[in-house]
Amino acid sequence: MSTLPKLHIVVLMGGWANEREVSLMSGNGVADALESRGHRVTLIDMGHDVAARIAEAKPDIVFNALHGVPGEDGTVQGMLDLMGVPYTHSGLATSVIAIDKELTKLILKPHGIPMPGGRVVRSEELYAADPLARPYVLKPVNEGSSVGVAIVTAESNCGNPIRRDAEGPWQTFDELVAEPYIRGHELTTAVIGGKALTVTELVPKSGFYDFTAKYTDGMTEHVCPAKIPERIAELCKDYALKAHKALGCRGATRSDFRWDDEKGEEGLFLLETNTQPGMTPLSLVPEQARHCGMDYADLVEAIVAEALAFYEAKGG
Repeated sequence: MSTLPKLHIVVLMGGWANEREVSLMSGNGVADALESRGHRVTLIDMGHDVAARIAEAKPDIVFNALHGVPGEDGTVQGMLDLMGVPYTHSGLATSVIAIDKELTKLILKPHGIPMPGGRVVRSEELYAADPLARPYVLKPVNEGSSVGVAIVTAESNCGNPIRRDAEGPWQTFDELVAEPYIRGHELTTAVIGGKALTVTELVPKSGFYDFTAKYTDGMTEHVCPAKIPERIAELCKDYALKAHKALGCRGATRSDFRWDDEKGEEGLFLLETNTQPGMTPLSLVPEQARHCGMDYADLVEAIVAEALAFYEAKGG
C-alpha cells in the first residue's frame, strides 16, 4: 500500500535521442501508473524549452523517463539541480560517469567488479587494422539500449580490415569502444531500494540482443529467473549492487552481464550499469519487480519515494 502523499509529478520523456520512442513508451506507462494512484501528472515531451515548461508546471518532483543523451548523461540532471527541482534516478556526477563506458570501468574495476578489457578507438583506425583479435565488439562510448553495437567476426561481411563503405557504427560515431567478444549468456540484474532483485537471461530468437531485439515483442525470450547456477546468480546480484553503490546511483538501475559458462565464475563480466532503465511493457526492471512481488505502480511509486527521501535528507 502506498504511503506517498498525493503529488504533482512531471513525467519527462521523449527528447531527441536514438531512444526517443522507447522513452515515450516508458513515460506513458509511468504516467498511467502514477495517475492510477491518485497523483496529478503533467507529461512533458522534452524540447529545447524544457526548463521553461517545468518551471511553469511547478511540480513537486520530476520523474525522469528519458533514455540516452541528454536525459541520461548529466545534462538534464544539471539543469534540474540549477532549477532546484527534485527528480528521480541518479544525479549529475553519477550520470556523467555511468553513461561513459570507459569512465565506468575506471570506477568499478578497483571495486573488484570484472569488466571486459579493450580500449577506445577512433573509427578511422578501423579502416587500417583491427584493434583486437576477432571476434570483438564495437560500441559507442556513451549510448544505451545496444544502439550502434557491432560484433566483428572472422566471417563478418564488413571486410578485413573494415571497409569504409561497410554498414556499421564506424559510419556514425567518431570513437568507439573495442572489447573482446564474450561468448555465452546475456544476463541482467535490476537494483532498487538498495536491493538487487533477481537475474534474467535474455535469449534472442536470432542474432544478438540489439536495440531491435530489446523492443520488439516476441524477438527475445526473457527467462526470469535465469536458469543458471546459484553461485553465478549470486555474483550477478552482488556485482550489480556493488556497481550501483560505487557509482553513487539512486532509484532503479539495471546492470548487464555476459557469462561464458565454459569458464565458470571467471567467465562472468559486467558490461554496463544503466541509470535510466526502461519502463516499457517489455522492460526488464518492471519484469523483475513483478517476480519479486512488486507491481508496476508499486515500482514507480518506490522510485518516487526514494527520490523524495534523498531530497528531504539533503534538507530540500
